[in-house]
Amino acid sequence: MPPLNQARRRAVADAAIELLASSGVHGVTHRAVEREADLPPGTASNYFRSREALLVAAAERIIELHHADTDRATDQATGQPASLVDLLAESLFTAATRLRDRYLAIFELQLEATRRPALASVLANLQDAAMRTTAGHHGKLGLTTPRATIATLISLYGGALHTLVTSPPESVTRDAVQNLAQAIVHGCDVPEEASERGELR
Repeated sequence: MPPLNQARRRAVADAAIELLASSGVHGVTHRAVEREADLPPGTASNYFRSREALLVAAAERIIELHHADTDRATDQATGQPASLVDLLAESLFTAATRLRDRYLAIFELQLEATRRPALASVLANLQDAAMRTTAGHHGKLGLTTPRATIATLISLYGGALHTLVTSPPESVTRDAVQNLAQAIVHGCDVPEEASERGELR
């Protein structure tokens, strides 16, 4: 059997991500993915035999893209004076605006995982990998963040991201995101004037 075309495999997964964001889990079928990616019939099933395998591939691709983005951000920040608040704020803002569809897709998958044990297992493994990757980024940036604190930061980040991604896009402003990042790192003791402006909700 000839080796699989990795570029085409990624194209199939990327098309599944777009469908997850636009149509939800039920919109992801082999035929729909092929139409989205402009691929011949039968291509998607050549790479992913079942619908569940297609969903797993989408999840793995999202995490791959997320880690590549955070690697680049860490490399750019290394050696530069950037606070954890600023790094989180930039990551959240980018994820909730330019990359909004990607994270809508992962939230769809997380809900579906409550009904699909195999998908839940994959997402749990990806969460463990995210923990190790994030710890590595903190170390590279010279941050002495305890492992337990990193786990808490990841949970808070995920909650903030869900709120931002599912909010009306026009409500996601840099000021609002900066205040969320401040609350994640330092708690909700934010300046009173920021609260009065409604920048944290």
